[in-house]
Amino acid sequence: MTQATQVCASIDIPAGEGRAVHVDAGQRVKIIDVEGRQVGDVFAFARGDVREYHSASHTRAHVNRLFPAVGEQFVTSLRRPILTLVEDSSPGRHDMLIAACDAARYAALAAPSDHASCAQNMHDALAAIGLSADLVPQPINVFMDIPVSNDGALTWETATSRPGDSITFRAEMDCVLVVSACPQDLVDINAGAPSPLRLQIENGATA
Repeated sequence: MTQATQVCASIDIPAGEGRAVHVDAGQRVKIIDVEGRQVGDVFAFARGDVREYHSASHTRAHVNRLFPAVGEQFVTSLRRPILTLVEDSSPGRHDMLIAACDAARYAALAAPSDHASCAQNMHDALAAIGLSADLVPQPINVFMDIPVSNDGALTWETATSRPGDSITFRAEMDCVLVVSACPQDLVDINAGAPSPLRLQIENGATA
C-alpha cells in the first residue's frame, strides 16, 4: 500500500492579499511560492472557536526549537496539536519570531496610510468566510529568513525560496487557515516587491 494525495482545492493568492480556507483534520495544506522569494504569513484557528489559535510561543516550548522540523507539530494556545509539518521543498528558512505587519508598522516606515498589511489581510480573509478574531496571533512566517546571531541579534534577509518551492502541513484538527502573501515592500524580505502564493488543499488516499 502506498500513500497518494489528491488536490481537492487550489487557491491563488495575489501579491499583497490574503485568503482563508476551512481544512478538515487529516487534510494536507501545501503553500507554494509561485515566483520565488515571497514570504507568506500563515494563521491557524480551531474551527469551532477562533479564540483557540496556533501559538508560536507554545509551539516553541513544545518542540524546543525556534521552528518545527519536518515531522514535528505546531500547537494551539491550549497546547493542542493543530498542524504537523510534513514536507518542505524550500531551503527551509522559516520564522515564528516576527509579528505580522500592520498599519502601525507601515506608519513607522512612512508608508501610505492605505498600505496593505498581513494583519488586515487576516481580518479581511476571515470576514470573507463569516468569521472574526479579536487579535492577530503571531503568524507562521513561511519562507521568511530571520537569522539569529550568537548575541541574540536578528537580521532581516531576503527570502531564499525558489519558484515552485513549497511547504506542506497536515491538519491535526478541523481548522481555519489564513495565508497572506506578505505585502512588505519597504523592508527587503520579498526581493523588493511582493509576488503571489498558491494554496492547495490535498486529501490523502491509499492506493
